[in-house]
Amino acid sequence: MMDGEIFTATLVPPGNTTPNSSMTLEQKTTFASVILLFIFLGILIVRCFRILLHPYQSMPTSTWADGLDGLEKGQFDYTLA
Repeated sequence: MMDGEIFTATLVPPGNTTPNSSMTLEQKTTFASVILLFIFLGILIVRCFRILLHPYQSMPTSTWADGLDGLEKGQFDYTLA
């Protein structure tokens, strides 16, 4: 800014050039990825609220020891060896 020059900054490009209004491939890919992440986030939020509202609905009614035939719950550790 020497000799009294006037500095003007505009967001509009000078002259008759028109800005490229179409999106590039990278921008389209990023936009699609963000949309997919928002959809995934929405599904997770809905799932979490369903679990909070009905916590015992998604839990199985059987326990881990139901499949063991003829064994007590305390004997499970010895059957692994």
